[in-house]
Amino acid sequence: MPRQSLRDGPSERSRAHPGDVSRRVAQRREQLGLSREEVAAKAGMTPSYVRYVEEQSHHTIGTNALLRLAGALRTTASHLLGGDAEHLPGETETVGPPVMEEMPSQECWTRLSSHDVGRIALTTGGGHPAVVPVNYAVVDGAIVYRTAADAPPSLAKGSEIAFEVDQLDASLSAGWSVLVLGVAEHVVDPEDAHALETHPGPWSGGEDDLWIRIVATHVTGSLIRVV
Repeated sequence: MPRQSLRDGPSERSRAHPGDVSRRVAQRREQLGLSREEVAAKAGMTPSYVRYVEEQSHHTIGTNALLRLAGALRTTASHLLGGDAEHLPGETETVGPPVMEEMPSQECWTRLSSHDVGRIALTTGGGHPAVVPVNYAVVDGAIVYRTAADAPPSLAKGSEIAFEVDQLDASLSAGWSVLVLGVAEHVVDPEDAHALETHPGPWSGGEDDLWIRIVATHVTGSLIRVV
């Protein structure tokens, strides 16, 4: 049976209800005899977030968190998603625990440049956190995207935000994630804005005449694979 590529994303069989993921994380941690503090230290998370994942069954775990938890629990992302509960004829389970590696800065930018859809994490006008998908491009070492002046992505202007791009293949227990921290600024120079017109705008269309540039202050990346 042909394997999926990273670009294909998780198979239908590997998608699971968030509550099932929470249960599997807790069960695997208890099976290994680890405390939440120990799992948090291995995954680079806070103990309170591990507790939140285990107890909030409605919570959908992001790709980066899922990969880190799988590595800390010496299992696969596919197992936490429930994708290996049943195997089709000819399929075999992944052998060996996944290995998480830190990506060098240049590889992070290479992966960022090869994609055009990411997510920004920001605070809304009401003070609530939000994660919003955007079409983006890498231009002169910065992340740029276009949005409408009254759209949620425009709220990032003038503030420090997080931007993430990732890709996960649960069937292969492999994936990667790049996180960019930086300050979002409005591209006000007419010549700069005109030059950016060659880059694609949002899929939603509409009057999107506001260009936002994220000047990176910190870039990190994680790669997980099975050896």
